[in-house]
Amino acid sequence: MSPVYYRELITSAGVLTLAGTAHGLCMVQFGPAETKLPVMKRKWMKHDPGSLWIEDENMLDQAAEQLEEYFQGERKEFQLDIDLRGTTFQKLVWSQLQLIPYGETRSYKEIAAVMGVPKAVRAVGGANNQNPLPIVIPCHRVVGANGSLVGYAGGLDMKTLLLEQEGVLQSLSS
Repeated sequence: MSPVYYRELITSAGVLTLAGTAHGLCMVQFGPAETKLPVMKRKWMKHDPGSLWIEDENMLDQAAEQLEEYFQGERKEFQLDIDLRGTTFQKLVWSQLQLIPYGETRSYKEIAAVMGVPKAVRAVGGANNQNPLPIVIPCHRVVGANGSLVGYAGGLDMKTLLLEQEGVLQSLSS
């Protein structure tokens, strides 16, 4: 039975719930642990059904610190140990997301083309949707082929906030 540690982090963008194992950060969810923990446990059970979830405010300090620096505009890249669980294809997509520089966007179509599977746009979108580490693995930097903002686990308002912070969008209202 392997432990998964979790804690909340209050940021300028709202509350995040972080989870990690001995191998690294494994999940970030938008919202408080009270509402997000059942979702996180359900997703994690697919990969490690015997996990014991332990709340620990002292764990995941490095991840919390780097996320705080990101929200304060002091960090553009994360340097964290991560414990990614997913299919081989999902992991390939997530590795492509990590290559999108701060302040830039890519379309699902561009990511599929770079991966050598240009017709797999929907599959790339599906993997993007299952990203367990939003912000750290910057799925918010993925937009529609025409540059439009499309779905985001944290909601389009959060996606807009993150892209505005990175200087990608001046404002949706302009």
